[in-house]
Amino acid sequence: MIITDTHTHLYSEAFEDDRNEMIKRAIDADIKRFFIPAIDSTYTDAMLQLERQFPENIFLMMGLHPTHVKENYKTELAHVEEMLAKRKFFAVGEIGIDMYWDKSTLGIQIEAFKHQIKLAKQYGLPIVIHCRDAFDEIFKVLEEENSNDLFGIFHCFTGNLEQAQKALSYNMKLGIGGVVTFKNGKIDQFINQIDLKHIVIETDAPYLAPKPYRGKRNESLYIIKVLEKLSELYDMDIKEIAQITTDNSKSVFGI
Repeated sequence: MIITDTHTHLYSEAFEDDRNEMIKRAIDADIKRFFIPAIDSTYTDAMLQLERQFPENIFLMMGLHPTHVKENYKTELAHVEEMLAKRKFFAVGEIGIDMYWDKSTLGIQIEAFKHQIKLAKQYGLPIVIHCRDAFDEIFKVLEEENSNDLFGIFHCFTGNLEQAQKALSYNMKLGIGGVVTFKNGKIDQFINQIDLKHIVIETDAPYLAPKPYRGKRNESLYIIKVLEKLSELYDMDIKEIAQITTDNSKSVFGI
């Protein structure tokens, strides 16, 4: 059994004291593939270092996170362009719109999102979307950019069934993580109406730890709890769900 964590911030400061041990715990539990989203240029070196340490397991993305779209966003986007031109990445992400932390940057967030979608198309890469309190805004951009070469993952999907179906209509998979185990998360009420071929799994570590670790630091090992919950909701064997979701991740990332 090979399990794929399609979204984990393993370079985070939260893992400063035990990063290698934490990664090895996950690898020992059959979590062999870790897809690492970018935030901004200040994390690039740490991401490259992770890849050097675990070359068989770590797969990097490149992008500018919407909460880091600030006054210097054009410099940051230039860094994204430079890195994509320089070497192989497996997605442009995480990119998107976040209306939870700062609504005042909406205009430049949209600009940065569209610019990075164009880069993804240029390089034939998937996008990995961050969406917080911004489904309408995200869907508006996806509608404008919709084409056969637009595809990717709606990371940490927290919408309703209608929004899930709309995301799928833009050739996106749904990234399902710890929220599926929350009592008030609500996606557990409909997710089994979505064919598993549209689902990938993730932790978003160190954030959004599943039950029974909710409120604590998340780590890639805890993706097992996401698998257990999906196994219960789909009434399927954990190994089968691990296989299907890993196959889905390969169809998105090309590896």
